[in-house]
Amino acid sequence: MSRRFVVLDRDGTIIAERHYLSDPDQVELLPGAAEGLRRMAVLRLGLIVVTNQSGVARGYFDLERVDEIHRRMRTLLAAERVILDGIYICPHGPDEDCECRKPRPGLILEAAAKFHFEPRECFVIGDKPCDIELGQAISATTILVRTGYGAEHEAAGTIKPDHTADDLRAAAELIAPLARSGK
Repeated sequence: MSRRFVVLDRDGTIIAERHYLSDPDQVELLPGAAEGLRRMAVLRLGLIVVTNQSGVARGYFDLERVDEIHRRMRTLLAAERVILDGIYICPHGPDEDCECRKPRPGLILEAAAKFHFEPRECFVIGDKPCDIELGQAISATTILVRTGYGAEHEAAGTIKPDHTADDLRAAAELIAPLARSGK
């Protein structure tokens, strides 16, 4: 059996939501994020981030700045003993009709090819409809976190995740029995 993976949104899920984050100094881990990710890693789950970064297409910042933000996030996570297996970004705008922009599965399929995992066996976690729709597109288990915009979307009732959790710490608690049982 191949290793299972957790596919995570970045902004509002792992780090604090900042409208078009462009300053690495503003990267801040959300409460419970590192603890939850560490718990998932102990369960032998791979951890990848899939993030839409249309600010690149809009000219707000470039790919080098995105890399700086990701280096800062990785540094903060490493200080908490969390190592990500990969970060995948879509730099395109919403109207570019690319295959990599969530909720389309292009980036998960790329990661699955690299790490040899079955996409439908993933846990997909995020705070927005596109995250949940991405998980649903590959028949994965979806978890809406109430951090970032998650609580607003939950209250609006516009999306139907498999599970809802307060944060990544609570998401890890939900995942633990599912990962052990193979569901």
